[in-house]
Amino acid sequence: MDGDSTRSRLRELRTADLTPGELAAIRALMDEAFAADEHGGFSDADWDHALGGLHVVLDIDGEIISHAAVVERELHVGGLPLRAGYVEAVATRPGHERRGYGSAVVERVNALIAATCELGALGTGRHVFYRRLGWETWRGRAFLRTDDGPVRTPDDEGDILVLRTPASPPFDLTEDLSCEWRPGDPW
Repeated sequence: MDGDSTRSRLRELRTADLTPGELAAIRALMDEAFAADEHGGFSDADWDHALGGLHVVLDIDGEIISHAAVVERELHVGGLPLRAGYVEAVATRPGHERRGYGSAVVERVNALIAATCELGALGTGRHVFYRRLGWETWRGRAFLRTDDGPVRTPDDEGDILVLRTPASPPFDLTEDLSCEWRPGDPW
């Protein structure tokens, strides 16, 4: 991080431990950061996906500058169920990019996932940022698990990244990967 690091604070908080003001500030950060997103911005479903887990928040002088959430999901790799730390709502306030804030948040997320999960996963089009932090692009087919059986999600293929952890079983990045159904974007 740049010279602002002496005024910065990196915290880990469960959703229930965030104040209403902090939740509002994080949601505003997401709306601002994703306003120009080609997918129509940051939706209410995107916000719901980010809640219920652990949040890594970087603030400077009390202002939330960068954020990421980790929620627990069950992903299946080649049919094998794995406890995954799924990363949601990663953003740095516009105007504060390229100072190491996002990297600091994701590095902390990586450590949390490595300590508690069999796999890390996320969906993004920003592969370069995550790959330099240890993430790998999933090259296999992607599926959504439904009551009626698996449904392929080809539009998500190529945009899913995974993070191996000490608890990860051996797997090949070309195997089938599936997630459970949820409202909004499954990945």
